[in-house]
Amino acid sequence: MQDTLTIVLAGGIGSRLSPLTDNRAKPSVPFGGKYRIIDFTLTNCLHSGLRRILVLTQYKSHSLQKHLRDGWSIFNPELGEYITVVPPQMRKGDQWYTGTADAIYQNLWLLSRSEAEYVVVLSGDHIYRMDYEAMLQRHKKTNADLTIACMEVPVSEASSFGVMATDPSQKIIAFTEKPEKPFPTPENPDCSLASMGVYIFTTDALKNALENDAEDPASSHDFGKDIIPKLIDQEKVYAHRFGGDEGRVTQDAYWRDVGTLDSFYQANMDLLKPIPPMNLYQKNWAIRTYEPQLPPARTVSSITGNEGIFINSIISSGVVISGGSVQNSILSSNVLVDDGATVADSILFDEVEVGEGCQLVNCIIDKHVKIPPYTTIGVNKEEDRKRFTISEQGVVVVPESYQF
Repeated sequence: MQDTLTIVLAGGIGSRLSPLTDNRAKPSVPFGGKYRIIDFTLTNCLHSGLRRILVLTQYKSHSLQKHLRDGWSIFNPELGEYITVVPPQMRKGDQWYTGTADAIYQNLWLLSRSEAEYVVVLSGDHIYRMDYEAMLQRHKKTNADLTIACMEVPVSEASSFGVMATDPSQKIIAFTEKPEKPFPTPENPDCSLASMGVYIFTTDALKNALENDAEDPASSHDFGKDIIPKLIDQEKVYAHRFGGDEGRVTQDAYWRDVGTLDSFYQANMDLLKPIPPMNLYQKNWAIRTYEPQLPPARTVSSITGNEGIFINSIISSGVVISGGSVQNSILSSNVLVDDGATVADSILFDEVEVGEGCQLVNCIIDKHVKIPPYTTIGVNKEEDRKRFTISEQGVVVVPESYQF
C-alpha cells in the first residue's frame, strides 16, 4: 500500500526483561525456539501488504539490526518497498528519544519524504497475529484521524494498559493511561477495553499532534499519556476491536506484551499447550524469521545406554539430545543435552550445552552458556539467587555467556 507508511517502535531499553536485554534490544530477544520478538510484528506487516517500514532503534541495537539484515532483506526498493533501520538522528536537538511520540517527532522529515497519507504505528515487542489492512480499511471508512486497536481484558489487569470508553459507533469518548480504577465496558462489567499500542493516523493529524506536543514543556512525549488523551477532544478517534472476523487471517485473539521475565516465560510456555492459544502452524500466515543452514534435530542413545527423549517440547534445528531427557521445554538452535541430563519447563537459547547429569527446572538459559556436568539449576532457589536473576514467579535466568 503506497499510501501508507509503517513505523515500528523498537528502541525501548527493556529493563524489566534484564538480563535477557543486557546485550540486546527487547525486540531482538529470541522467542519460541527459532524466532525473535519483532518477527511477529513484521510478519503482520508482510501479510497485511505494508511494505514501507521504518524501524526506529535506540538501545543496544546491533543484534536487532543484524537480524533485520539477515532475515528481512526481502523487499524490493525498485517497487517502493523497504525495511529501513533508523537510529536516533538528533535532528530536533541533542537528545535521544524521550518517549514514543518523541521518537516519531524526531523523524517527521521521513514522514514528509514518504508522501504517505496514512501512518501505522506499531510496537516491536508484542506477540500476536493481526491483519492491519482490515484496520486500515475501517480507518478510511470512518474518515478517522486516529484509530486504536483494542481488546477486552479483565478489569483486574487493566491498570497495566491504556483504557478507553467508546460510544455505539466505536468512537472513543474517554482514554486514560494505566488508571488505578479502570472503567468497565457497558456490555461486560468484568472487562475493560485496553489499547494494544497499535495506531493508525492520518498523516496530517499525526504531524499536528506531534508538533503541538513538542511545544508542551509538561509533556512526557508518550502516545498513551499525552497524545491520545488530547486528540480525544479535538479529533475523530475510533476503536478497532481485535479478534473479530475482519481480515484475511484467522483471528486467535492472542496478544501478549512480553515486557517482564514472567510474561515472556509464560508466552513461550503457551506454545506448548495441547491447543496453543496462538497457532504457529497456520499456513496462510506463517511467521517469518532468519534461520541459518543447520542440520536436523536428533535424539541419540548415549554410550551408557540412556535414550535421548523429548516430550511435549519444541526442538529447533541442530539440537542434539544425547541420552538426556527434555520435557515441556523450548530448545533453540544447536543446543546439546548430554547423557543423563534432564531439562523440564525451561527455555534454552542458541548454543547452550547441558552437561552430563545436569538438572534444569523452570529456567531460561541465554545463549552460549556451557553448563558443567551435574549442575542443578531451578531446584534450590536460595542457592540460585546467589548467582542468577529469579523472577517474581520463580523463573531462574542465566545470562548470556555465563561462566560457571
